[in-house]
Amino acid sequence: MKILFIQTGGTIDKDYPKSVKGYAFEIGEPAVKRILEKIKPSFDYEILPLIKKDSTELTEDDRRKLYEVCANADADRIIITHGTDTIIETAEYMSGIRSKTIILTGAFKPERFKNSDAEFNVGAATGAAFALGPGVYICMNGRISLWNKVKRDKEGKFIHEG
Repeated sequence: MKILFIQTGGTIDKDYPKSVKGYAFEIGEPAVKRILEKIKPSFDYEILPLIKKDSTELTEDDRRKLYEVCANADADRIIITHGTDTIIETAEYMSGIRSKTIILTGAFKPERFKNSDAEFNVGAATGAAFALGPGVYICMNGRISLWNKVKRDKEGKFIHEG
């Protein structure tokens, strides 16, 4: 059983390369690559850097491209790293794919930061990918729920219902 990890960007993948006038956010290499290299997983996986954008900049065309890649992928277990601002909207868009287990996750702080939640969220999503049946899920704040059972509160925390 193989997991396909798809990078779309967002805070989880943000990096701070030195620019001419100081440091600036850029979407770098997939954070999941660095995370998986640390743990030497006992499962097959593929990492696909598909989109490198802040989630507030994702377009209908970006989501359509992501949908087509997921629908046509050989893997039946897919984890999408995504920005937290529009993760629910993208999960809803992906909900038309009913034959695969698709989990969207991200981080409130870049994986490059020492106190990031990225490793925890990717780890939780990975374990869940092997345990859950087909559906589209969001994995944040130590919980995983079907996409339509997740809301965000005024502080930006994900609230899982039911």
